[in-house]
Amino acid sequence: MTYTFARFHITRIQESTMPPQLRSFLGLLATAFVTCAGAAAPMSRAPAPGFHRMMLGEFEVTAISDGTVELPMNELLTNTTKAHVDKVLRGYFLESPLETSVNGYLVNTGAKLVLIDAGAGGLFGPTLGKLVANIKASGYQPEQVDEIYITHMHPDHVGGLSSDGKMNFPNAMVRADKRDSDYWLSADNLAKADAGSKGFFQGAQGALQPYVDGGKFSAFEGDTELIAGVKTHASHGHTQGHTTYMVESGGQKLVLWGDLLHVAAVQFAEPSITIKFDSDSTSALIERKRAFADAAKNGYWVAAAHLAFPGIGHLVSVSRGYSFIPANYTVPR
Repeated sequence: MTYTFARFHITRIQESTMPPQLRSFLGLLATAFVTCAGAAAPMSRAPAPGFHRMMLGEFEVTAISDGTVELPMNELLTNTTKAHVDKVLRGYFLESPLETSVNGYLVNTGAKLVLIDAGAGGLFGPTLGKLVANIKASGYQPEQVDEIYITHMHPDHVGGLSSDGKMNFPNAMVRADKRDSDYWLSADNLAKADAGSKGFFQGAQGALQPYVDGGKFSAFEGDTELIAGVKTHASHGHTQGHTTYMVESGGQKLVLWGDLLHVAAVQFAEPSITIKFDSDSTSALIERKRAFADAAKNGYWVAAAHLAFPGIGHLVSVSRGYSFIPANYTVPR
């Protein structure tokens, strides 16, 4: 009779010579080991709740993940070649299609709870649309959001505003640059758009309509202070009214770039590389270079919608480009 228990092997024991108690004990022990060997928990494969919190002076900033989406960046990036993009990505142990983060940011000023960008909702498939759930996981409720500031009205920044024609943030006022809202919310522009672009207009209009109908959408023009500590900066180019947001408290500053860049591994080192999604790639390039230079010179925090989550850090100048230094993990106190 032979029994095997992990590293221990008991053999050449005649069952007939065993005391009954030992024979019973060994049988039970063998059964226990077999049971344990097959009792490994199944893999969860579920991501951890997607939020990350830091303090900015007296303000609390919470990065919120809407999820990730794979994009063929070697085909989407312009002013470069597919071979070059592939080579650069390989240097970062990445490849195309590139798993790309979609981020939003909650700013709690103590007086207002502000959400900057609202994710894709159901407009980009099942790997996105996690923003509302992750807001709840972070300890807030959608009903607590007072203001929502949109960098631009592409679907992956506004889709999470609504579900089935109803506001996901029923108490929030939504704000965006007038040039962007005039363009993307126009029925005439939708009618004139080519087949490949109509979905962008439909996504924006479907997401914003409940707020427009409810008197909860208000456009702004140019650079302005929306609430104490949060200002807009016109960075038009990626879209007609693309806007960055500057958050300041207690001598600290965070600039939320929206879509001034899409692929950190490529565009920080080579800011002249653009993307097909730009409505005006020349203006977008100028704004990106200006933003990169200012951030590196002045050392403030930066964040962007498509930097790998949580997408917060600093920029430093290197050679002819820049290097992104992700935020060190800290526990807010």
